[in-house]
Amino acid sequence: MNLPKIHSITKKILVALVGAFLLVFLLFHATANLFVLRHDDGAWYSAFCHFMGTNYVVKIFEIVLLGVFVLHMLLTLWLVVTNRMARPTRYHEAQKSKTHTTSKLMAWTGALIFAFLVMHFCQFYFVKIGWVKGQYMVETAKLQDPEMLQMLQLSQQYGLTPEEMIDEMEAQAAMYTDENDDAEETAQYIASMRDKLEVMNIVQRAYEEGNFSQDQKWIRHLNYDERQTLRRVMPESKPEPDFYFMVRELFHNPLMVLLYLITFVVLFMHMRHAFPSAFQTLGLNNYKYNRAIEICGTVYAWLICLMFAAVPVLVYLGL
Repeated sequence: MNLPKIHSITKKILVALVGAFLLVFLLFHATANLFVLRHDDGAWYSAFCHFMGTNYVVKIFEIVLLGVFVLHMLLTLWLVVTNRMARPTRYHEAQKSKTHTTSKLMAWTGALIFAFLVMHFCQFYFVKIGWVKGQYMVETAKLQDPEMLQMLQLSQQYGLTPEEMIDEMEAQAAMYTDENDDAEETAQYIASMRDKLEVMNIVQRAYEEGNFSQDQKWIRHLNYDERQTLRRVMPESKPEPDFYFMVRELFHNPLMVLLYLITFVVLFMHMRHAFPSAFQTLGLNNYKYNRAIEICGTVYAWLICLMFAAVPVLVYLGL
């Protein structure tokens, strides 16, 4: 295997810099997740997700972040492979080492975290970019259409349902096709109203099932087919993933809760070594305060992992 010739310390510095960036991001991500625990019908968390999903600067940052995850994994794998290649023959006898156990397991814990990220992205991020089906929400204001309102008023005036009203319009148009110079325009209008009837049915289902947010600004719990209907009929409505509902639904499953908690234990082991290791690789350590750096790393790892673990545990407990 021919790998590019880059000095080992250079690769370690790159891994440390990328890892330090990810350590900071984890604090931001864990803090945002705590919004799920607010008893506000997802107002804060949905507003946060809406901002993250519609701000173009954030969208660029997400791509950069995804690239950083992949870069960190590839650099680490590269470092492991080149280190093994530099010493193809193993020691005949086991050597005693002062290296901490978590340091020896970094490659394995990193691989487990990567496997978890693939699953996590399938559950959330890939829903956002449309690769995986999920649950969706749409702003009520974006469904206010003058033609739909006019149709509702006419149907109420004649004592008909909107669908019956459209059928009646179609029948009348068919009777006077030869006399009507605007037959094609009328047909297009009726076809458009049939499409918008699907939107009206979505709104009606939301009313019947109480799927409006407390402030009535959002229609929640839309399925994939309803999302596709809105995107086809009213593309300006731009339905978004309902991450608050998806998180709450996911953590009602005890197996998912257990899997996430196991992952956070693995993450703790990985971070506990990564924090002081980054200081050492970047030359920011000193024998006078090495112990303080290790303690800060342990505290930081505990803080992040407990913040992450609080969400699945408390959601599962109904809090």
